Amino acid sequence: MTTTHPSTGRLHALLRPGRSRALAGFALAAVVLFAVAPVLLSPFRLSLLAKFLCLAMVAVGIGLAWGRGGLLTLGQGVYFGLGAYLMAMHLKLADAGPGGVPDFMSLYGTGEVPWWWEPMRSPVATVVLIVLVPAALAFVLGWAVFTRRVRGAYFAILSQALAAAFAILLIGQQQTTGGTNGLNGFRAFFGYDLTDPVNQRMLYLIAAGVLLVMVLVARQLMVSRFGELLVAVRDAEDRVRFLGYNPAAVKTVAYVVAAVMAAVGGALFVPIVGIISPADVGVVPSIGFLVGVAIGGRATLLGPVLGSVAVSWAQTSISEQFPSGWIYFQGALFILVIAFLPGGLASLVRRRRRSPAEPPVPQTEGRPA
Repeated sequence: MTTTHPSTGRLHALLRPGRSRALAGFALAAVVLFAVAPVLLSPFRLSLLAKFLCLAMVAVGIGLAWGRGGLLTLGQGVYFGLGAYLMAMHLKLADAGPGGVPDFMSLYGTGEVPWWWEPMRSPVATVVLIVLVPAALAFVLGWAVFTRRVRGAYFAILSQALAAAFAILLIGQQQTTGGTNGLNGFRAFFGYDLTDPVNQRMLYLIAAGVLLVMVLVARQLMVSRFGELLVAVRDAEDRVRFLGYNPAAVKTVAYVVAAVMAAVGGALFVPIVGIISPADVGVVPSIGFLVGVAIGGRATLLGPVLGSVAVSWAQTSISEQFPSGWIYFQGALFILVIAFLPGGLASLVRRRRRSPAEPPVPQTEGRPA
């Protein structure tokens, strides 16, 4: 009778095919983001990539909520905007100095800082609120909706209406949110000069690191017991309920995690791009987030990230050559992918890995929650 050393068992667990592929993909992504991109790209292109990585953070959360949980989230612009505006408020107050008033408030408003702006004078409070405010809103909304068993297209329409209402609210509050102009003209980020190329590269590295951490968190959730419950709720919600679990709680957790990821992406978007406005958080941007996830492959781990970055890059490249042609290209690409590759571009990789004799995997990830 032979025995296996505990360390050998841990090594075999670590080198399982699925886990080894994930580790290899994560290592490759880290090398590309931290070693290759900063060397090959110009400062302008590197700043563009940093912007794309912020948008990809939203895609990671959508991939978890939609790809695994079937929650068609058409309103992630709300949470992206909350994180972005909270960060922008802090940056404007920091530029104004202790007790100072942001420039646009003196121009359009009464020259006094509203009470709900005051907590953003503290960097620590700002970071905490960037996480807590979107999480609280997503929890309240998600719990209220999911406990009433609102699902599918009804949930999608409700989340989209929330994004539209949020953008309208921002436009109507010019004295406190900048209105259609939004908030811009930031000079520093937590004390670092935003015009310094070294600090701009630092922001890119922060965005790359945060994105990789989010991917790790999403993978851990997907392979955990929670991930199994999330897929079960997506495919057979009534059966999960009969087994004694609360599907509303499972979906609410996924929705909250997606909201926090979107908010963090929005918060980093502001110092990198230098502006946030209602045009970045309404219905159209929310649909754009979803398009990238669908094209990349919503049911995979890296598909949403790669799809989001690819769509953002294509938008920038095509818009440079054909300013009015991008929206048509985006629509055509979305239709082609949905019609011929429902699983996204990532499904091509899965098809190559599958042997000819192996039966196809049922496509259940698109079912409504």
